[in-house]
Amino acid sequence: MTYQHIAYAVEARIATITLNRPERMNAWTMIMEREVRDAMERAGADKDVRVIVLTGAGRAFCAGADMDELKDLDPNDIKDQSWMRPFDMNRRPDWQTRYSFYPAIEKPVIGMINGAAAGIGLVHALYCDIRFAAEAAVYTTSFARRGLIAEHGLSWMLPRIVGHANALDLLLSARKITGAEALAMGLVNKLFPADQLAARTYDYARDLADNVSPRSMAVIKRQMYEVPFQTLAEATISANHEMGLSVRSNDFREGVAHFIEKRQARFSGD
Repeated sequence: MTYQHIAYAVEARIATITLNRPERMNAWTMIMEREVRDAMERAGADKDVRVIVLTGAGRAFCAGADMDELKDLDPNDIKDQSWMRPFDMNRRPDWQTRYSFYPAIEKPVIGMINGAAAGIGLVHALYCDIRFAAEAAVYTTSFARRGLIAEHGLSWMLPRIVGHANALDLLLSARKITGAEALAMGLVNKLFPADQLAARTYDYARDLADNVSPRSMAVIKRQMYEVPFQTLAEATISANHEMGLSVRSNDFREGVAHFIEKRQARFSGD
């Protein structure tokens, strides 16, 4: 696919997906929606990619839906079959909806929030596994101030990240919050000065790409996103099964060998 509203690049086993409409603060479009999903799945399938970074060009991460599209939005768009994918009965349906596909990507997805994240932009930031942000970035759900509701699974995802009371506050008021408040409630993992955000994010991403087993990351990510649907016993049974597979893997042998030999890891993902 040739991209119009995003940029895609791979370097040092890190794929960067950049929302690329800086003149419109990366306002979300239907073109961008298709392109982001294509790029995420492309990076997920690329054996040369171990970590994915999602960010925005210019001064914003994503300022929400493009108003030119939103004002003419078809009420039936949300249920339009053109957005649906063939259902895979071998995978959890929760991670096959229009926007909830991020947890099904078997690689860490880091949201590098360089500026404002609002509405649908915040939805995508929250579906990332980890969020690093510029200190000056601001956040808002925005939906209630547009006559809309908590869409695309946000009513499920947001409380699991910031807690029930904080989620209700953010959704009902749709107020803007600062980086400091976002950090305090766990909406973001870390804050950095704007001029350090990229360097610190890619330092973290490179550490994952160079020093951590891709196989382990894929299994751990799957475990974490299964937990809301499991009892403790079920999570333990699943972990026991995965542990048995792990100790038979090449990455386990390499994990022990590089530690004993005091050298750089050479994980294959197998």
